[in-house]
Amino acid sequence: MAEFVLVAGAWLGSWAWDEVVPELRAGGHGAHALTLSGLAEKRGVPAGQQTHVADIVGEVERLDLRDVVLVGHSYSGVPVGQAAERIGDRLAHVVFVDSNVPVDGESFASRAVEAAIAENGGFWAVPAAADFAGQDLTDEQIAHFLDRSTPHPGAPLTEPARLSRPLGELPTTYVKCLLDWPRPSDDVVELLKSERWRLVEMDTGHWPMFSRPQELARILCEAAAR
Repeated sequence: MAEFVLVAGAWLGSWAWDEVVPELRAGGHGAHALTLSGLAEKRGVPAGQQTHVADIVGEVERLDLRDVVLVGHSYSGVPVGQAAERIGDRLAHVVFVDSNVPVDGESFASRAVEAAIAENGGFWAVPAAADFAGQDLTDEQIAHFLDRSTPHPGAPLTEPARLSRPLGELPTTYVKCLLDWPRPSDDVVELLKSERWRLVEMDTGHWPMFSRPQELARILCEAAAR
């Protein structure tokens, strides 16, 4: 059975996976949700992008995990993709959930995000409720998101990724959430040409761990079996 290490995107902590973890464990897998430095219960801990990579690698090593499936959602795909090549033969599979992927020498943040961080004291502010429109979330789920989220440290978003080998060499499943945007980004489209990459689509919004946790868990289990 696989050992899942689950890392949610911007503003979120390990709590974002609360409805997915029991589904994975019910299937006989290990499931370890991780909060990155500077977020949720680790709010105030200094963080850069390589700190987030080290958070993920350190969790795998601390728990001495093998047959690891690294799962990165949204922003966290950037540190997860870097961590995947650093855990060596512990890695079984990578799953990017509607996420960005690391590009060597490039950062996550667009100019608009950089400007928003600069205007908010070095943090990316949590979105407003209206920003979740059309994302397959109930009012209750949106309220839960906003109640528990924390502003995201700016440095991990603006610092460049560091890769030592092509990302296309990693055994990978990319999960595209169609309500967020129907087509993967150009860099993901290029990576999907690799025989080691596979595309799975979900008819939901950008946060499937809230909107479709059971379906997402099933897709993760199927990825682990590949």
